[in-house]
Amino acid sequence: MTLPTTQPVTVLGSLHYDIMVDAPDRPRKGETVTGHAWRPKCGGKGGNQAVSAARAGVSAAMIGAVGDDDFGTALLANLDHAGVDRRFVRVASDAGSGMSVAIFDAGGDYGAVIVSGSNLTLGEKDIAAASEVVTQTAVLLLQNEVPEAANIAAARAVKSQGGRVVLNAAPARELSAELIALVDILVVNAIEAEFLAGVAVVETLDGAVHAARRLIDLCPVAIVTAGADGVACCDRQGEAFALPAIPVKLVSTHGAGDEFVGALAASLARGEGMRAAVRAANAASALLVSTPEAERHGLGSADFHRAGERQ
Repeated sequence: MTLPTTQPVTVLGSLHYDIMVDAPDRPRKGETVTGHAWRPKCGGKGGNQAVSAARAGVSAAMIGAVGDDDFGTALLANLDHAGVDRRFVRVASDAGSGMSVAIFDAGGDYGAVIVSGSNLTLGEKDIAAASEVVTQTAVLLLQNEVPEAANIAAARAVKSQGGRVVLNAAPARELSAELIALVDILVVNAIEAEFLAGVAVVETLDGAVHAARRLIDLCPVAIVTAGADGVACCDRQGEAFALPAIPVKLVSTHGAGDEFVGALAASLARGEGMRAAVRAANAASALLVSTPEAERHGLGSADFHRAGERQ
């Protein structure tokens, strides 16, 4: 069946209003650390991936839910600023917007806590309301920050029309057989790969390749990102490859995984092959982690393509 092209990328997922805290280190249990700065940021894995896809130069639509509050207003405005179609982001009257607190250490790494709020109200009714874009989607992006029933409903609708389903299985949780059967491409980081593939530790690029080979028992294509080491991809046709991370000056790792997934989806929606799509996503995430948070809003498709050309 020919892939639909009217709506290249649709994202079903979470929207979180993030509070970012800069500190010398992340606190241990029972410890109080004195930070030196904080700032707000619009995020959530779903929102980040929709913005990333739009930044990569394709049309992107978002299905989600925010609360009827100031956080929700800011999240909707951010999607508008990024050029994401957010007609199908519902304003929930019975739940507050999702939010998170992320603490960054001096090295640019972070830990975060999320409160899902309105994201947990997503369900089949939201997929039905968005049928205008869902049934015309070339690539659907899903994550694990919304109820699985919503993911299943969206995946079924897209698959029935010939679209592809990409699941970024983050954060790690058990996946039902019903959802797994609908997924074409699975994208996970090292921690999620360890959880789903049952491997002890994924610490190197070779380890990521090994995990990807294990994960094709679940889905036809498995991609494992290994942070500063790079990314590995394997499929059931026997193709397997690994790309090293692009050397850059690290500013912040926050959002790198979502940037990778959004850029990957954009490339696939344009009809690029898997190797080319992974290469483009690798470049996009490298560009993001080397760009200060305050300057990321200014990144656009031209920056994305220049990053890809430098590989």
